[in-house]
Amino acid sequence: MKRLIEIPANRLPAEGQRVLLRHEETSVLLFNIAGTLHAIDESCPHSGASLFAGKLHGNMLQCPAHGLRFNLEKGCPGAKGMEVRTYPVSSHDEVCIVDLSEATTG
Repeated sequence: MKRLIEIPANRLPAEGQRVLLRHEETSVLLFNIAGTLHAIDESCPHSGASLFAGKLHGNMLQCPAHGLRFNLEKGCPGAKGMEVRTYPVSSHDEVCIVDLSEATTG
């Protein structure tokens, strides 16, 4: 079954920014990096810390709790078993869609 989050254009993050999205029991961060949208799980797999306040370095996000870094495109930090799920993002008309049913890791 498809699990989709629809975000109207006026709620999308500005370039270099992020927004927190919640759907049922899933929390997702949506980033705008140089005009490209990336969606990842909101919690760090190491300790469950929120990644929302993490430092952004290009397309790498650093966990504020322990410093793990995650590639926003692939979800991997280089440490086996410590990937975050990434979700495909598409645009249709004036709506952005994050597909939670198509999660991938590293």
